[in-house]
Amino acid sequence: MSPRPEPRPAVRPRPGPDDLRRSFDAVPPRTSDGDGPFADSWWGRAWVTALESLSMDEGRLSRGRTYADSGKVAAITVTPGRVVAYVHGSRPRPYRAELRLRTLGDADWDTFLDAVAARPGHLAALLTKEMPHALADTAAEAGVVLLPAAGDLDPTCTCPDRGWPCKHVAALCYQTARLLDADPFVLLLLRGRGERGLLEELGRRNAALSARERPTAPATPSVPAREALAAGYLPPLPAPRPVLPHPGQPPAYPGLPGARDPLALDHLATDAAIRAHMLLTTGIDPIAGLTPWQDAVRLAASRPTAGLTATTRALYRELAYATGRTPTDLARAVAAWRQGGAEGLAVLETPWDPPAGPFDRARPMLAAADFPRFHPWRNHLTHPGGTFQLRFGRDGRWYGYESDPGEDDWWPRAAPDSDPVGALRELVGA
Repeated sequence: MSPRPEPRPAVRPRPGPDDLRRSFDAVPPRTSDGDGPFADSWWGRAWVTALESLSMDEGRLSRGRTYADSGKVAAITVTPGRVVAYVHGSRPRPYRAELRLRTLGDADWDTFLDAVAARPGHLAALLTKEMPHALADTAAEAGVVLLPAAGDLDPTCTCPDRGWPCKHVAALCYQTARLLDADPFVLLLLRGRGERGLLEELGRRNAALSARERPTAPATPSVPAREALAAGYLPPLPAPRPVLPHPGQPPAYPGLPGARDPLALDHLATDAAIRAHMLLTTGIDPIAGLTPWQDAVRLAASRPTAGLTATTRALYRELAYATGRTPTDLARAVAAWRQGGAEGLAVLETPWDPPAGPFDRARPMLAAADFPRFHPWRNHLTHPGGTFQLRFGRDGRWYGYESDPGEDDWWPRAAPDSDPVGALRELVGA
């Protein structure tokens, strides 16, 4: 009898404040002989096949697979066009492996989403957060390539090996296939769009398609105002139109000399439409309690993270000017918002004195994990080398910060964690 296949450990995403940065816990090593397929799902196996067809070095691929099997890949972070992880090698300090993947342009996304919206089965599957196998064929027919092709992948690693790819990047690639097993939307994030944004856009297109197909209601007969007043009678108002399942999309704004940037206006109008739709359907405005500064940070943080475009830089300048801050202040605040939302921004800007309890227990826990003695100040614990810092939030989580040595210029890094040791390991890549 053949041995029963070993159950795979779950790849668990960590909670994050936004849709364009996702972190996944490290996967423990496999105890089987590793002869079975590395990925279970069609998307995961297709990723492995694409990777192996692009590599010219079977030896490095084999060593990378062994590294992935033995649990040498630490937590993985995925953002548009990038997947990053620390990989433990032969040296005490792990190597930072990174894989860049070409993101799709707006025109490709429009083509892809139009093709999906035209097929009810695909649309229904994606709206329920599933990705059918046939979706790859639909994308290919529309001229959009989802899986990596020649020239798409750009690997880098801090190790001295200059092979393509080195074994550390190869291990990261294989572990990425496991992420696709757990959630195929990771591939769409690598191509440039987050799950929530895609589902909202598909909802808008679905609503627009339904509106075009819905028969036009007969016009309400008009009554001249003079006659209505003379008769002392006003006809009843027409019944309110049903609320669409998703907010509408604003019109295209022309670019005019001296006028506001049209893409920035589109961004603001889209945000206002989403808020209005939520208020109309639930009676709740989720950001009504934000200050103007918090709302400016939220708006800036909702822009894509794959590089600052000219439009994004212009939005940063305008928001910073309107709130009396500098673009650097805003960029730091955006990093904090993406790290932990409004609570992350509060951790950045407001030191406080924690009561006795978890904060006092943190230093002994760090010392027990062989970290040096951290210096406390209010809710901050600072590494004696002055490069790493943990800040304790009022939500009971630890937020990692990093600075160049001697600069005292702290920037939010890594996802928050309720365990100070876990937060520090995520920060330093241990």
